[in-house]
Amino acid sequence: MKGRISILCLAIAVFLGSAGVAWSADFQTGQTAYERRNYATALQEWTPLAEQGNADAQRSLGEMYRQGNGVRQNYKTAAWWFRLAAEQGDAPAQVKLGEAYSSGNGVPLDNMYAYMWWNIAASSWDRDAIRLRDRVAGKLSKVQLEQAQDLARECARKSYKGC
Repeated sequence: MKGRISILCLAIAVFLGSAGVAWSADFQTGQTAYERRNYATALQEWTPLAEQGNADAQRSLGEMYRQGNGVRQNYKTAAWWFRLAAEQGDAPAQVKLGEAYSSGNGVPLDNMYAYMWWNIAASSWDRDAIRLRDRVAGKLSKVQLEQAQDLARECARKSYKGC
């Protein structure tokens, strides 16, 4: 009996470990296809991963929709995918979501929310986020800047969910 349990535990461990490898391999397949401008394959590889919660795939789909590569350009859908990845702490997606708020593409134009997302990403030492955050800070009043900083702290406190 003890031997069967050990074998079962080993089989489960191998299965769970290989799931992460497959997830990574499928993402890379999509990345390679995207780089070769084979957008249909990239979309096919990334969509199931994104739906399962893979932040890299979510961000990548957001970029496809933002640029209209292989899909009809749709800023709202792009922002939705960026938000899903950003809520998982993905700094590049947080930068992209800040850009959406800064331009009003897919979300309401709101420099305080742009600042908030860039400030959150800047805490990961993302250079683009630092540069963009500092640039948009000049467009905010002192009160707005304080509110945006409060939003960022509250968002971080909530682990980026519902920001």
